[in-house]
Formats: sequence, C-alpha cells, structure tokens
Amino acid sequence: MRQIGAKCDIMGCLRQIVLGEPAPLFASRVWAYLMVSIGGAMAGIWFWVVAGAIGFAVSAFLLRALARGGDVAAAGPMALELYRGQLAEVERDLAKGTLQPSEAERLRTEVQRRMLEAAKATETPAAQASGLGQGFGFAAIIAALAGAVALYFTLGAPDYPDLPLSKRLVLAAQVYDSRPSQAEAEAAAPPPAPVQADPEFLALIEQLRATVIARPSDVQGLTLLARNEAQLGNFAASSRAYGAVIAAKGDAASAEDYSAAAQAMIAAAGGIITPQAEAALMQTLKLDPQNGLARYFAGLMFAQTGRPDRAFEVWEPLARTSAADAPWSAPLAALLPEVAAAAGISYTAPADLAQLGPDAADMAAAADMTSDEQRTMINTMVTGLEARLFEAGGTGEEWARLITSLGVLGEMPRAEVALRAARAAMAADPAALQLIDAAAAKTGITP
Repeated sequence: MRQIGAKCDIMGCLRQIVLGEPAPLFASRVWAYLMVSIGGAMAGIWFWVVAGAIGFAVSAFLLRALARGGDVAAAGPMALELYRGQLAEVERDLAKGTLQPSEAERLRTEVQRRMLEAAKATETPAAQASGLGQGFGFAAIIAALAGAVALYFTLGAPDYPDLPLSKRLVLAAQVYDSRPSQAEAEAAAPPPAPVQADPEFLALIEQLRATVIARPSDVQGLTLLARNEAQLGNFAASSRAYGAVIAAKGDAASAEDYSAAAQAMIAAAGGIITPQAEAALMQTLKLDPQNGLARYFAGLMFAQTGRPDRAFEVWEPLARTSAADAPWSAPLAALLPEVAAAAGISYTAPADLAQLGPDAADMAAAADMTSDEQRTMINTMVTGLEARLFEAGGTGEEWARLITSLGVLGEMPRAEVALRAARAAMAADPAALQLIDAAAAKTGITP
C-alpha cells in the first residue's frame, strides 16, 4: 500500500480532526504531568515517613494499654500502703482531740473495708498473672514491629522506585514506537479459522484473482476481490487488494476505502493496530472526521499502547453520540469503564449504554456492513470480551456470551478453553454454571 496521508502525531491529528482541543488546554495537561512527576520523586521518602508514623502510633497505643494493665497489677499493694497511712492519720487525729470518737470509728471502718477489697483484688489470678502478661506483651509488640520490617524487606521492594506519570508516558511511547510492522504482525498472528465455501464459489474467486493480476487498475474487480478475500478469512490478501484499490483510485480514494483497508490489516494482524493500519485510520478520519469505525479503532490503538486516558478521550464522545445499534456501541459499553478506571477517570456509563453488551443481537446490528467489516468488528469485540474475562473475571452471563460468540465465529478450540475457564471461575455459582452449560450445548460443545 502506498504512503497514506502526511506524517503527523496521531494524537495531534485526532485532537485537530475529532476533538478540536485548544492548545491552552493541552498545555495545561502537560503542566499537570510535570507536577505529578515532581511529586513522584518524593514518594519513596513519604512512604517511610507515613509507614513509620502509623507503626509508632499503633505501638504507642498498645504499649499504653499494657502499661495500664501493669498499673492494675500494682494497684493492690500500693492501695494497702495508702490505707495503712490513712488509719494511722485517723489515730493521730483522735489522740490530738481533733476528731470525735464516733467519727473516728466510722472512718476506721470505711478504710478497713477498702483494705479488704484491695487485698482480694491483689490475690486474684488475673492480677497475679498481669505482670507476667505485661512482659510478654511488650516482647510481642517489639517482635511484631521487627517482623513487619523484615517481611517487607523480604517480600516487598524497598528500593523499587515509584512509577510517576512521566515514566508511564515514556513507557507508553516506547510501546507505541516498538509496535510490529504489518508484515511482522501478520507472520505472528494465528492462522484464521477455515471457512467452508462452495467449490464453484472458490473457482470463481480463482478466476477473479487471475483477472486482477491481468488488470491491476480494475477498481471494480479489486474491490470485489478484497471483499471476497475477507469473507473467506484471507485478511492479508484482502488488505493487499484494498491497498491496490487505493492506489488505483489515487486522490479519489474515499474514507470508506481507507477504513476497509485498515480493518482488513487489523484482522490480518490478529487485532494489533500496526503503524500501517494507523496510517489508514488517520487518512479515514482526515476524509471523514465522524467515521465511527475509524474512531473506535483509533481508541483501541491507544488502549493497546498503554494510553487509556487517550482511549477514553476518543471513545467517550463516540459512545455518547452514537446510536445504540451502532456496531461499536456494544464493545464500548464494556471497554469504556475499564479504560476510565485505568486512567483514573471517574466515569459512570449512561443507562442505555450500560445495558449494551457484545451479544448475538449486537452482532446482528452490523448487518448493514460489508462482510469483511462485519467479521473484523465481531472479532475485535469478542477478543476484547475474552481478554477481560480471562484477566479479571466476570459474570456467568458474560462467560456464556463469550462461549456463544466464539461458536458463531467457528472458533471451537477457543470456545472449549473458555468453557473450562468459565466452569472453574463460576464453580460456586450453580445458576451461572447452568447458563454456561446451556451456552456450551447451544454452541455444540460436548462435555
């Protein structure tokens, strides 16, 4: 495929074409990134300060409680000594005549009663054992503190630096720059599932291939070949045919031509959006800034390269302004909350969007698309659901939907793997297992 469009930064193009974000706002974001980076440099010091303060506060609270227990143990003997002094003082006042005999007898009786209570408290097993318990308590607190520090240095990463936003942006840029080329991605992609076709149809396709070789500028023949190659699952051949269509049309190539070429390349690359597919997407958006499929795949590229914030910037307005039956609305309903959470963005999906999901009805919504566009869209949608369930789990309905979708695509080995994973994940939920088994039976998977 010939060079598509002028070279430009993809986010810059998207901001100009789709978002129209003004320069001052973008500058404010850069300033925020710098401030976060500076703050990240102090994270290591503050970790130890905060951890030490928490440990000191907890230890002080426990030590104070133990000390009070020791005071209770020592209160008996100290009280007895105090009461003896009070009895002696009563006798002195009586001898001096400053205290009447009746009052002296009342005070003497009260002090003696308190002495008996203090003596009983001193003789209880709890009081006798409190001194020993206090010693063990102090030793346990010290051992716990030392053990916590030792465990952190053993299992933790005390010298591992924080990953501030500036470093994350650098890593994301490295992932973006190190993407495989289209040829490399196609070579590494798993082979497509075989498509059953009528022998007469296959013979016609062979004739069509020979025809376009003889007439490389036949736009109609090339377009027909590109669509039928995609229908047969030959996405690499389809992308080459679409490239030939664009080359033959020249400046007259439409946004639909570039979009179809991009989708064929993405499918041939196993879902990876390569630099060549990115160039086709950018040219699509240049010719048609509101092209929904191109915007969806542009956001997917950001998600693949570690930039969920940019994926959200592209996907959120697309989801908000798209019809509920748009073929990209279903995957966006599942993916938008995930990229928002990864980007640290507070997001609540609208009720009508939250109800969407990649099910059979959503797949049928793509009926107006060409065969290659529909298959690419469904593959991307199912792959996203599959990756999310295997990584973070999900509900029984979602597992059942994945198994059914893989069966529709003819991906029986993947459906069987998903069935085993679903049964293991939902083993404690009989209702979910019933849904999963029903989906497996519908798909044709035997136990």
